[in-house]
Amino acid sequence: MCGIFGIYNSPGASLQTFYGLHALQHRGQEAAGIVTSDFDAEKDRRVFRIHKGLGLVNEVFRNEEIFQKLSGASAIGQNRYSTTGSGTSLQNIQPFAVNYKSGNLALTHNGNLSNQRTIRQKLRDDGVIFQATSDTELILHLIARSKAESQLEQIRDALTQIQGAFSLVILTDTHLIAARDPQGFRPLSLGIKKPPGKKIGKTTGKLSKPLVPAETPEYIVASETCAFDIISAKYLREVEPGEIVFIDRNTIETGHITSSFLPKAPRKARCIFEFVYFSRPDSTVFGESVDKVRRKIGKGLSHESKLKPDATESYLTVISVPDSSNTAALGFVTESNKFGTPARLELGLIRNHYVGRTFIQPGDHAREIKVRSKYNTVRGVLKGRRIVVVDDSIVRGTTSKLLVKLLHEAAPKEIHLCISSPPIMNPCFYGMDFPTKDKLIAHQFGGNIEKIKDFLGVESLQYLSLKGLLQSVPHHAGETESDEYGYCTACFSGHYPVPVDNATTVKEEND
Repeated sequence: MCGIFGIYNSPGASLQTFYGLHALQHRGQEAAGIVTSDFDAEKDRRVFRIHKGLGLVNEVFRNEEIFQKLSGASAIGQNRYSTTGSGTSLQNIQPFAVNYKSGNLALTHNGNLSNQRTIRQKLRDDGVIFQATSDTELILHLIARSKAESQLEQIRDALTQIQGAFSLVILTDTHLIAARDPQGFRPLSLGIKKPPGKKIGKTTGKLSKPLVPAETPEYIVASETCAFDIISAKYLREVEPGEIVFIDRNTIETGHITSSFLPKAPRKARCIFEFVYFSRPDSTVFGESVDKVRRKIGKGLSHESKLKPDATESYLTVISVPDSSNTAALGFVTESNKFGTPARLELGLIRNHYVGRTFIQPGDHAREIKVRSKYNTVRGVLKGRRIVVVDDSIVRGTTSKLLVKLLHEAAPKEIHLCISSPPIMNPCFYGMDFPTKDKLIAHQFGGNIEKIKDFLGVESLQYLSLKGLLQSVPHHAGETESDEYGYCTACFSGHYPVPVDNATTVKEEND
């Protein structure tokens, strides 16, 4: 789920990267880091400068002096959300930067490698010494050990050996490189910040016209397009599944982006949970507006819920669990009204946006304090009413149960919980930190909705069906229902599109 960002040919690359990571903070809160590429006149060579640490972006980069040290016109950065490797280890904070036979190289990764155990064992047998426990380090070793002649060929050689989910941003002495796995699990987009006075037309994969060499645009790569908006950059297109994009001085001078492709996968497997929860609604992901898709998901949930006002009500009182379910709740209410079920969206829960990492503590009591610190009820909205609560998902069920308890204290007449995704029955091995099966509430109760409803303490519980979810997301040319329209639904369906080395053992180690 990590947020990754890269920029090329920017006079303030580190500061622009900081702002980009700030916009991507929702994708990871454990650590942040930035690497810049700069020419050192005294040493007469290019050097990489790095700063990273545990915490939020504003915590890691709290001093202005940091940006003076992070000089250079190109940079990459990451917000960390740990899945493979300890989330508290300083060695696992990205970007990783090395100097090897072909020069400097820095790399940041969003996703999980499904064959990481096999690669790690092979490298260990060859005598490789590891500095971190993250699977991302394996990619660096594969690049450094490649027998290919050029650095770009070494990178390509390494990427042909890894499997699973990887969206990568790589910085070398001469290039900014973006790469995406052939299945396209995780999102990655290209953007450009145009020079003053230069118009850039719409594109369908390439820049419409070459730019004048004297005018120097900045090229950007990011997990989501909301990172482009904060720095006034323009979205060009997504990095295609299996594509390796090369940006260098020739790109600046001609306006043409060079790319090559990894061997084609049997099917695409875009993470459908990006539309349900991960991505910000103001982003474009997998070529589509997240807001538009999430509203459509809410509309589908409205049709499947079949909730109606009772004899004492003139409309359904609908509230969202802010902020991730706000858009789905809007779609739910819009569709309910459109098809003759009066509904009104009310602000029944107020979220405290200043809850930081202080509240991330183990134990049931700490979890309850965290929920109470994050949400406040608006009693005047809830008291004595039947309320429909729209939320995006239920994982372990502990937070949902505590939230329902908090709502009950506001004395509603009834609570009806509507979830804008199917039951999560399986762990994810492609970049989401879903726990092992035995910790998933839907698996614990064998998918029995009535038992989950009773555990949570609500009058009714409605999940969006997998069919309803698949009908709500964009469909791409050539992709059909038989391949789930090119999406990964493994956490719901158990259909893993890429085999995973010793999946159960890997997940237990990660937890």
